[in-house]
Amino acid sequence: MTIFKEIVDEEFLTVSETKELLADIEAERALDEDRELPYELARAIEHVNRFAHLEPEEAQQLVDDIQDLEKVDEATAYKIANLLPRNRDELRSVYAQQRYSLSGDELDEILNVVAQYA
Repeated sequence: MTIFKEIVDEEFLTVSETKELLADIEAERALDEDRELPYELARAIEHVNRFAHLEPEEAQQLVDDIQDLEKVDEATAYKIANLLPRNRDELRSVYAQQRYSLSGDELDEILNVVAQYA
């Protein structure tokens, strides 16, 4: 007998929003002295603390601004907001698996939006 798990809901989050959620979980677990953080949770908290550079509101505004541009879908906007690319090569790596490539002007337009927040 095979047990299948069903995806009920899916939502994109920025690293900053994830940091906020994990901080709540960490605080909740800290209240119970007998419960240790599982290894995976501790590593996830360490990761978001290291890579979350923006406040959650700023990160969401960046996603919204990036999505207003052409050829940027929701998933790509969240990737860009999480990575905060600084140059064309870093941004091209986000688009490496897409079926299209962006021109230099389109890349620069995205980088200019990111530069306003980074």
